[in-house]
Amino acid sequence: MPSVESQALREIYETRAARMAAIPKIDLATLRSLYEEEQLCSAEPAGVTYENIDAGGIPSIWVSPVPGPSIAGVILYFHGGGFMVGSPSGRRKVLGHVCRAANTQALIVKYRRTPEHEFPAAQDDGLAAYRWLLEERRVPSSAIVFMGDSAGGNLALTLALRVRGEGLPLPGAVVAFSPWTNLENSFPSMDTNDALDHVAHRPVLDEMAAAYVGSATSLRNPLVSAVHADLRGFPPLYVTVGTHETLQDDSIELVRLARAAGVAVEFELAEGQQHVHLLMAGRAPEADKSIANVGAWLKRQLKSM
Repeated sequence: MPSVESQALREIYETRAARMAAIPKIDLATLRSLYEEEQLCSAEPAGVTYENIDAGGIPSIWVSPVPGPSIAGVILYFHGGGFMVGSPSGRRKVLGHVCRAANTQALIVKYRRTPEHEFPAAQDDGLAAYRWLLEERRVPSSAIVFMGDSAGGNLALTLALRVRGEGLPLPGAVVAFSPWTNLENSFPSMDTNDALDHVAHRPVLDEMAAAYVGSATSLRNPLVSAVHADLRGFPPLYVTVGTHETLQDDSIELVRLARAAGVAVEFELAEGQQHVHLLMAGRAPEADKSIANVGAWLKRQLKSM
């Protein structure tokens, strides 16, 4: 049975949807402003510092627990928002909680968004930030973790595939929260969970997918939809998704394919949880449990490198 605290996220999503519906022709700036309010979902973590930095030309937020981390690892984080909305500040507090749980640092990148910038602009920015960590900060690739939620989970996964394709060293691990892995939006849960999910629905996702790929490529490109990729040799993978998500099957299919390819996978199916339930960090026990789980997993992965 989901906790009362976790169900507050459903109410937040419902309230935002009602506010959006009250604006017949909502402009992009207003839409983005409404999504910035997601940062209010999370409690402010204690003992974390944040610094605005330039990471290879990419505006970013550097997150670090205090005192300094005992594990020399860095999370390269991509925020969600359908490639169109969302920002590093909207995930700042969540990453603070994750960094404390994993005892590591994080870089949240402000990648270019649609509709101003189509594929592969966001991925290009992620690659630039990764190169910056490798070349300027001298962080070993094995100590870097690609992580993201929703569309940011897509970027964490597909950037690892791109890195492999370009012959660069792979990150030590990849973590995806409620990842959007199939931009065709064709898996059964897109329909079966539609009434349960209070934020991610096919019409909007179809529009966001079209804006992302534009005329540059196909929705079935493995660098766009990770479920079409050859996952052999992929880094250790951690995935979590809620059972009330339309994107539930995006995670289930990704995990199935990864395991079939011999990838070491940790999978958490969060009962009764909404899209990116970790947004309730510090406020809901389910979010805190998921963060504790991923933190413990990251400690094991990074210590084994």
